[in-house]
Amino acid sequence: MTKAAEIEMASVSKIYGKTTAVDAISLKIPAGSYCCLLGPSGCGKSSTLRMIAGHESVSIGDIRLGDTVVTDLPPAKRGTAMMFQSYALFPHLDLIENVAFSLKMAGVPKAERQKRALDMLTLMQMEDYADRRPAQLSGGQQQRVALARALITDPEALLLDEPLSALDPFLKIRMRAELKKLQKRLGITFVHVTHSQEEAMALADLIVVMSDGRIEQAASPREVFERPVSAFVARFMGDHNVIAGTVAGGSDGVVDVTVPGAGSFSALGSDLPVGSAVAIAIRTDHVRLGVGSASGLGFTGTVSNVEYRGGTVKLSVEGEGVEDFTAIVDDVSFFKMPVSIGDAVPVHWDAADAIVLGRPD
Repeated sequence: MTKAAEIEMASVSKIYGKTTAVDAISLKIPAGSYCCLLGPSGCGKSSTLRMIAGHESVSIGDIRLGDTVVTDLPPAKRGTAMMFQSYALFPHLDLIENVAFSLKMAGVPKAERQKRALDMLTLMQMEDYADRRPAQLSGGQQQRVALARALITDPEALLLDEPLSALDPFLKIRMRAELKKLQKRLGITFVHVTHSQEEAMALADLIVVMSDGRIEQAASPREVFERPVSAFVARFMGDHNVIAGTVAGGSDGVVDVTVPGAGSFSALGSDLPVGSAVAIAIRTDHVRLGVGSASGLGFTGTVSNVEYRGGTVKLSVEGEGVEDFTAIVDDVSFFKMPVSIGDAVPVHWDAADAIVLGRPD
């Protein structure tokens, strides 16, 4: 039977003096899932992780791991293990001693702890380096050792604080695949803090997007990508353009939106009171160059930037009161009719690609 536990946070807050770092969040992380806490610096994601681990006290609320309320338990009694951003390996110890350190502190006999440490290093494909010290390893190898040290305690949940941030881009991609494979193999709950949208999309079963100490959205990667609930999520994930305006009317599930002193747009959404603030989102990869067939589903703007990305080209367009509007077009289509900075270009999208966001802020 897989040793994994559901993690539940009930109205949890973390307050430092007059500053609220985490503001009454409630969250359920299913047992055996890979959860990524995602958000910009200072959003509260690391404080949330450290409260789950027991390295930060909970100001208000409760945390449950499986059937046990762990709010007031010390880290060693929670059934969790934490891998720190710095890896925190002991430079004067070899890898066997590093991995076995927590067992030594628990009084496990030397022969047993060394065997278990070697088993963990074997799991990480690091057994050939067992007698080396951390300074003799690459960054990716050090990460594997830190993982082995965290997992040797046989936790129900592994907590990872930006574990890939110190690695170069190529190694990040390789190591995130290793993390996903390891999580599936072990079957335990992983909670992973990151500020990288791409990393969260690649790894997570559940993405928790945070802002200003609150949870903006907690959902599967596909739902967060395709159906952001707020303007913040749409902008932060980077895959949607957001147009803010005022409701001018609408019917039959279509809302008409005006941008002050500029254009008028349509989007799919519930009927909203005329005059209310609203934001609509359009996927960047669904924007096309040229004049569309329907009004309210496009505009003509000026190209402010062009970025060639190999298989795609990213265009930044401004006009009709809309700033920083992005179109991701395939390279073949772009080079058939290339445009340059300063050119006027029409862009359009289909009705199904413009959605009204639940929260305009």
